[in-house]
Amino acid sequence: MANPVQFISQVRSEIGKISWPTRREVITTTIMVLIMATLASIFFFLIDLAIKSGLSGILHFVGS
Repeated sequence: MANPVQFISQVRSEIGKISWPTRREVITTTIMVLIMATLASIFFFLIDLAIKSGLSGILHFVGS
């Protein structure tokens, strides 16, 4: 096991290798995620509505 000073030195070295995203990249990907989440929620809402309407129609038809 390495001593604590050597470990901290290695951690700092590894942190220096990280490629951090720019502010513009973070904003762009955040907006894309929000748009995709909105589209997915609308899609699943419409699918749920279609299934609900179909089942209601079938149950109404069978119940009559």
